[in-house]
Parts: sequence; structure tokens; C-alpha cells
Amino acid sequence: MNTMTYRGYAARVQYSEDDGCFVGRLVGIRDVVGFHGESVSGLRAAFQEAVDDYLETCEKIGQPPQRPYSGKLLLRVTPELHASVSAAAEVSGKSLSQWATETLGKAVQG
Repeated sequence: MNTMTYRGYAARVQYSEDDGCFVGRLVGIRDVVGFHGESVSGLRAAFQEAVDDYLETCEKIGQPPQRPYSGKLLLRVTPELHASVSAAAEVSGKSLSQWATETLGKAVQG
């Protein structure tokens, strides 16, 4: 997945063969904010403009903007899996949070 970030917001980017341009959408919030551009530089400018417009619009209508994920993640796992990952973290000399962050990061990087 191709992504861009600006002011704490991230966007997923794809190329649209039908439209002949790049299209993007903010991720991590429930509001729908999209943008497009014909070049990478045009797409980046459109992304930044979309984020700025979103924040300005929220301010104008008196609604707090949705914020990207907080960084806190609650998982429900079996007690056996909890014990296994806790042991793996301890063996590696890391806290469970550090170990999980590293492991999840590796998983999304491919």
C-alpha cells in the first residue's frame, strides 16, 4: 500500500487507470476526505490542501476534527497466546509493548 502523511494524518494512494490520475483518501478517521492529482507533486499538494481544508471546515462548523489513531491498541487473545507472546518478549529482553510494536511493524512492512 502506498501512503502519504501530513500534519499527523495518513492517506492511502492508488493510481486510477480509468481517470488517468492518482487518487487518495485519508485513513484512520471515519470522515471521508479524498483528493487526486496527475503527478506525485500534484498529489502531495492536493493531499495537504485536503487536510488543511478538512481542519478549517471542522473549525468553521464547530466540530472537532477526527484524529488519527491514538497509538493505544487493545487486543483480545487467548490466555495461551498471551502467555506465549509475553514469554517471547521476555526472552528478547523487551517489554510486551516493545515486542508487539516491533513484531507488528515487521508484519506490515512485508
